Amino acid sequence: MSAIASAPSKRRDHAWPFWPVVPLYPYGQRPTLRVEVVKDQVWTFEQFQGIFYVVVPIRMTVVRLEPTGLLVYSPVAPTPECIALVRELEERYGPVKYIIMSTVTGIEHKVFVGPFARRFAQAQVYVTPNQWSFPFNLPLPWLGLPRDRTHMLPADSSQAPFADQVDYALLPPIDLGLGPFGETACFHRASRTLLLTDAIVAVPEEPPAIVQIDPFPLLFHARDSATEAIVDTPANRRKGWQRIALFAFYFCPSTLEVATTGEMFKEAKQAPVRSRRHYFGFYPFRWRPDWPQSFQALHNHGQLQVAPILQTLIFNRGPQEVLDWAKNVASWQFERIIPAHLAAPITATPKQFLAAFEFLYTEQTSAAPQSLPQADFDLLRQIEGLLLSRGISRPRQSAPAIGTTIGQKTDDKKTEA
Repeated sequence: MSAIASAPSKRRDHAWPFWPVVPLYPYGQRPTLRVEVVKDQVWTFEQFQGIFYVVVPIRMTVVRLEPTGLLVYSPVAPTPECIALVRELEERYGPVKYIIMSTVTGIEHKVFVGPFARRFAQAQVYVTPNQWSFPFNLPLPWLGLPRDRTHMLPADSSQAPFADQVDYALLPPIDLGLGPFGETACFHRASRTLLLTDAIVAVPEEPPAIVQIDPFPLLFHARDSATEAIVDTPANRRKGWQRIALFAFYFCPSTLEVATTGEMFKEAKQAPVRSRRHYFGFYPFRWRPDWPQSFQALHNHGQLQVAPILQTLIFNRGPQEVLDWAKNVASWQFERIIPAHLAAPITATPKQFLAAFEFLYTEQTSAAPQSLPQADFDLLRQIEGLLLSRGISRPRQSAPAIGTTIGQKTDDKKTEA
């Protein structure tokens, strides 16, 4: 992997003026890091975003096409810095030819596709089918996508203009009630790289490089109370990151408690800094001493996993469709996976990818996966119950028959062939 490259860190280079559409931190300033993952073939472009300083990486991937040109998967905010870094690749490898809108549901990904496409006027935009928007289901051009260059990805992947170099698999829409969930996985054959959006993640133990450009959110969450000073050390960055990961995955993990209003006001008066950036000294979080064990279970030695929210609220609404899609993806002989969030690239095999979906073979109960603490899923189960009671969400569907694992089924199929 090459060294990280970036344009000069000036405010105008990081500017993202359309941040009010999806008002996530860092709002109008979004730095970008470009990393060459496979020499002369694959690059990632990372930014970060979050709420209440719970910041995580968001990533687009660019692959080189032969004999010339580039394909962009899941664009990030087209800041001047980001565009300049893409233009550098265009000068060496040819123009951006194709842009893939890889998700149906993720507004934090979809919001950038239109503005990004308008910066590359020759590129054709290919969209994952079954798009929808809330509260009004608007046509794609109304969402900023160029009318004359936007196409739905064909159901038959061989019909795509880049099919000679990039395969893709459409996850059938999973009916969530309010709208469907879906995403498109892509496989760049030349580099043996699998591109995913939200379906799979790996949680790093150390804070990713992109979130260390502005370490304040890490240091903010490393504190145990509002009266502690914010001190920048490697240990505090790591501590803050691991707590942020627990926030991002569980919303409210079992090892987190919330201070009373009285306690918060009392501590705010004693806070060493009470600026707006510090939320005027208010800090409601109280972490139990055993929170590192909860993180280590989530980290799970950096193994591939389906995020808890997808396990609890989404993939169990269409387990058979998800498993069929996963088997299709696993038919590609990839060596690495680049998801749109958290760690990347991840060295992984198709068998390891399939193993992450084995939770779908268990009985459809409210139990959490055995490797994760049951109590950490409490809030997610409460959200599920609320959505079901109000008719917003669809109930869980029956899981496939419990028997051989997904990986074994795939291996048996290959053996028979």
